[in-house]
Amino acid sequence: MVPDLAGHHHLIRVDLPGCGQSPPAESQDVPDHAGRVAAVLDDLGLDRVTVVGHSSGGYVATALAEQRPDLVRSIALISSGPEPGALLPQPLILRVLLGPPFGPLLWPKRSDAMIRKGIEATTVQPVDVPDAMVAEVRSTAYRTFKEVLRKNTAYIAERSVPDRLAALGVPVLVIFGAADPRWEPSSAHQYDAVPGARVEMLPGVGHMPMFEAPEAISELLLEFAASGR
Repeated sequence: MVPDLAGHHHLIRVDLPGCGQSPPAESQDVPDHAGRVAAVLDDLGLDRVTVVGHSSGGYVATALAEQRPDLVRSIALISSGPEPGALLPQPLILRVLLGPPFGPLLWPKRSDAMIRKGIEATTVQPVDVPDAMVAEVRSTAYRTFKEVLRKNTAYIAERSVPDRLAALGVPVLVIFGAADPRWEPSSAHQYDAVPGARVEMLPGVGHMPMFEAPEAISELLLEFAASGR
């Protein structure tokens, strides 16, 4: 999707602490992540941006708008579960990799094929997982990943994402796969409670729409960025 988006907009991608090329941080709290993203935007002299977050990245986008409404023009959430009750029983390979007793033992020994299988377990359409994504997942430590999941759950348990967004008054686009195996797809309509929010359900798509339907996602994001709704 990057070439399509970057062909029309100044595109910034951020590796959160402990992920990709960013070093670990003491706190994995969602608001702290948002503060670090705000610092990046301040350093670049940018404001009034369209913030796009996939899955838990949507929580960071929401927290950024809560903290720094001066920086956020609009928010697009992709596959971001609205509240803990919407979480489905996770695919077996993810339960094995993330839960005791096998998770801590298997995590450092994951092969590229196992990482790809874990990602593909959250999709419905056949996908070609990029080598760069495999490398980013490999660089994330087990303890970091588990702590991020725990803090994400705490953030949406404290207050649901739709409730948070409803209080902000910014344009919101929600994109959800109608066959998402991680979050109950119908929970996407909880975002209908956000005034003016636009909810797009993609038939036959799972938790990774940017890999399963990249052209459709790019088109939706470009239209949203241009119109703000």
